[in-house]
Amino acid sequence: MESFNNVKQWLHEIDRYASENVNKLLVGNKADLEDKRVVTTEAAQEFAESLGIEFIETSAKDRLNVEEAFTMMASQIKRRMKTQPQPAGARGNTKLSPGQQVGSSGGCC
Repeated sequence: MESFNNVKQWLHEIDRYASENVNKLLVGNKADLEDKRVVTTEAAQEFAESLGIEFIETSAKDRLNVEEAFTMMASQIKRRMKTQPQPAGARGNTKLSPGQQVGSSGGCC
């Protein structure tokens, strides 16, 4: 319960020190310990919704939703990156054909 009670403070710290559009995901862990649960799934889901962030429960022991949590975060980042303008001077992606050499533009290596 202590961790759950600290979430708002942690989010405040994230808002204070991280970039404005940082991605956030509330992850409830140890979902396999149902008999020791102190926060219901519904309460955690409602809490996450009230904060405007996604929620997922995981269990490393049971391999429940661990990969899915990373996938959710990666999807959030990908969506955000598509909507953000590229910084000045940034290059777009370059596709190489098999056997095509990467061009050298100088540098130390």
